Amino acid sequence: MKLNKKHIISWTLFDFANSSYSAVIAAVVFPVYYANTIVGNETGLGDLWWGRAISVSMAIVALSSPFLGGVADYGKKRKRFLFLYTALSVAAIASLSILKRGMVFEGFLLIIAANLGMEGGLVFYNSFLPRIAPQEYQGRVSAWGFMVGYAGSIISLLIALPLIRAGRFEDTWLMVAAFFAMCSTPAFLFLPADTKGEFTLVHAGIRGLSYTLKTLKEIWSRKEPRKFLISYLIYEDGVNTVIVFSSIFAATTLGFKPQELIALYLIVQTTALLGAFVMAKPIDLWGPKKVVIASLLLWTSVATIAYFVQTKNQFWALASFAGLGLGTVQAATRAFYTQFIVEGREAEYFGVYSLVGKSSAILGPLIFGQVSTTFGSQRPAILSVAAFFLIGMIILSTVKGGGPNVTPLNSPLGKGEQRGVQK
Repeated sequence: MKLNKKHIISWTLFDFANSSYSAVIAAVVFPVYYANTIVGNETGLGDLWWGRAISVSMAIVALSSPFLGGVADYGKKRKRFLFLYTALSVAAIASLSILKRGMVFEGFLLIIAANLGMEGGLVFYNSFLPRIAPQEYQGRVSAWGFMVGYAGSIISLLIALPLIRAGRFEDTWLMVAAFFAMCSTPAFLFLPADTKGEFTLVHAGIRGLSYTLKTLKEIWSRKEPRKFLISYLIYEDGVNTVIVFSSIFAATTLGFKPQELIALYLIVQTTALLGAFVMAKPIDLWGPKKVVIASLLLWTSVATIAYFVQTKNQFWALASFAGLGLGTVQAATRAFYTQFIVEGREAEYFGVYSLVGKSSAILGPLIFGQVSTTFGSQRPAILSVAAFFLIGMIILSTVKGGGPNVTPLNSPLGKGEQRGVQK
């Protein structure tokens, strides 16, 4: 398989597009707006409702993604489902502009819909990776996607900044919806087209469910993929919890203003882009396992130190350091998982991958919100996140595999030759 530049560019541009949602809606501006303005967070109630919204939406994605992954494989409608999920997210994001103070449940429902569309679409987006890149390039292409995504986060936040300064929050949500819709268009135009499947969507769904259950059983029967997914379930819970609560922690506990949150996140995204750029090739050369473990060591330290942070300046420094491992751990994990995939069943396997990843986003936000309301402080909640990283790292260290996708230049196998992958 040769690299098709049109496929690679359009695939990475989808990451550029959806990162506007990840940055403005999921991570920086809207969580604080919803928790503090729509709900009120004096006693941690905003934390609780935000955690519930994220957990419920992730539970729906977790339960549906393996089924839909099977539909994508057997119904041959991978791109169509990516479009439908994206349209759902864009419509829900635009609808956030109607929210007023006290509309807690309406906001709860809209963020569920927006997050469902965004996260559910990633099942189909991820399933394109083995289709558009040969194995020896998958680590790099995966990292390029995250790199371009961080650029999308930075640009969307820069566009949002003057709107936030002017207090035009409703226009901010409309801007994100437009950014997501426009910048995702190349993916729908240029990624490999859907082909005519052998089954109707109903039959494909039934067949997909059957094969999904078979895939779950198959993966669970293989010791190394099973340990990998258990590890991923745990440490990704920590990653997701940090992403959805970091801005609320900074605003509520440390008193960050909206403009400061955007500036903080821009620094984090810049360092994350730098980390993804620097580590893109090492993922293939060193092997994704080593890169993931190094990133988890970094994140364990960051979460522990955050418990003791007292000033804004301390948090600025810590967040800048933390960003280096953000894109790296996600890109390397995705590249690691591709080593276990059976050829021709990419969407099905990534459905299971999404099941585990999104399931990991159910428990963490609930625990954070509950601990925050129980203790009346976010510090014990942020400290609990370190345990997810540490436990996940310990389990991952026992997984066989995750070695280099290509050999070093001085290897007897020769330049760029693919090494065997342990299944």
